[in-house]
Amino acid sequence: MKVLLVNKFHYLKGGSEKYYFELAELLKEHGHEVAFFSMEDQKNIITGDKEYFVEKIDLNTGSKLKALDVIYSKTNYKKMKEALEDFKPDIVHVNNFQRQLSASIIKAIKEKNIPIVFTAHDVQAICPAITMMDNDKKICEKCMHGKYLNCVKKKCNKGSTLKSLIGALEGYYYRINKIYTKKIDFIITPSEFYKVKLIEDGVSGEKIEALHNFVELSKYDIKTSDEGYALYFGRLSKEKGILNLINAFSMLKNGKLYIAGEGPEKENIENIIKKNNMQEKVKLLGFLNSDEMKEHIRKCKFVVVPSIWYENCPYSVMETLAIGKPVIGADIGGIPELVKNNECGLTYDYDNITELSEKMKRMFEDKELIERFGKNAKKLATNLYGKELYYKKIANIYDKLVKGDK
Repeated sequence: MKVLLVNKFHYLKGGSEKYYFELAELLKEHGHEVAFFSMEDQKNIITGDKEYFVEKIDLNTGSKLKALDVIYSKTNYKKMKEALEDFKPDIVHVNNFQRQLSASIIKAIKEKNIPIVFTAHDVQAICPAITMMDNDKKICEKCMHGKYLNCVKKKCNKGSTLKSLIGALEGYYYRINKIYTKKIDFIITPSEFYKVKLIEDGVSGEKIEALHNFVELSKYDIKTSDEGYALYFGRLSKEKGILNLINAFSMLKNGKLYIAGEGPEKENIENIIKKNNMQEKVKLLGFLNSDEMKEHIRKCKFVVVPSIWYENCPYSVMETLAIGKPVIGADIGGIPELVKNNECGLTYDYDNITELSEKMKRMFEDKELIERFGKNAKKLATNLYGKELYYKKIANIYDKLVKGDK
């Protein structure tokens, strides 16, 4: 089967890109031919497969002329038609495409009567600001059912009226043209939570399947040790709950906390560390590559995922479980689907700093609990998140769509 994979970024920017490239390798391992459709960028990865690129759009510096292109780009429509005519795919698997690639590519694919699978890595299908958080970084569902003016009123998209307006207009365009409900043939959500949200927003449950992402288990089959520290890795931003984590840790007398990553809250974190005299207990590691990250995971006591937004299916959790380490996870979005409470870790009320502190204290003090959770984590990941199991499920979806059995 020939599969055209679509994603607006063609380098490892986040979870969507990790999935995009690893899915390509998985498909090729099983004899499928793949090609890529994305944006031009100096950071793009050369895959050796056919690659089709459109002009780069930077939403932070783009000209006003580009504003409507993020809703419908005639140029990208033409580029997609050319790619389809050249590669002749049996199916097109779309990932993050909104704004930079625009809805025009969906129209081009439908005109060729090629089935479209869409993996919803975020909730942009519901929320013009993508995160379902308002400008105060609080959970917000006011834009559900097409009430996108709420995004403009609250300036939810980066505090900008213009960006929020463009996001709202895009949302109205997608809804009026039934991009998610009719044009896209099948939707994969990496969490049950996202599936429920899309159904609540009007997408038929018959065209959605929740499939947790997969990991290359052999890459995480490494010997573990316990050097006594809790670990956070990811973006240092408010929605990731990093400030909650720091404040929760400040309540503890014992233990160490390592923080890996960069982001806008770094200065606030440094100030809290200084204010609470935690310089000896909290270590900022900065950005780490994948090998460095694995090394810190295998040595940690446990990992904390303190998000305060609707996380989907965090690779940070799956990779930690695959290595065999327990997780303390916020009880929000898709996190509790992965972190089975009292089995491979602990969950807590997502914005409850005191409860998070109590759960961390318990993990620091109970060695037997850590060992049991770690063994369960490894077993859970091996049984549920391997690539071969994922391939069987996605190949079944592809086959049904290509045969016209939707």
